[in-house]
Amino acid sequence: MPLDLFAGIYVRDYEAAKPWYERLLGCEPTFVATDTEAVWELAEHRWLYIKEDAEHAGHAEHAIMIDNLDARTAEIAERGIDPVKWESYGEARKAVYRDPDGNEVAFGVIPG
Repeated sequence: MPLDLFAGIYVRDYEAAKPWYERLLGCEPTFVATDTEAVWELAEHRWLYIKEDAEHAGHAEHAIMIDNLDARTAEIAERGIDPVKWESYGEARKAVYRDPDGNEVAFGVIPG
């Protein structure tokens, strides 16, 4: 059975949040769904979106697993965003980022 994943993040102010996510993800949205919702395709059938909803903003927590964490965090740093913390779980590691609303988006790697 095919599987598509849409992971959503509520933000207080769409116009303020969108540029931060463009810097974090390294590109403009794949498409803009509405005047207050933007969607990025992270990989085939795997999407991350932001949507304006001030009442629910700041409570998201997502981990995106990738192959090369060091390269990704270096690219993000070049765009002016640094992790707020690093976490390790044995050989697995992740870099945690927080948007201006406090939503957590982490990039991690599981060696294997």
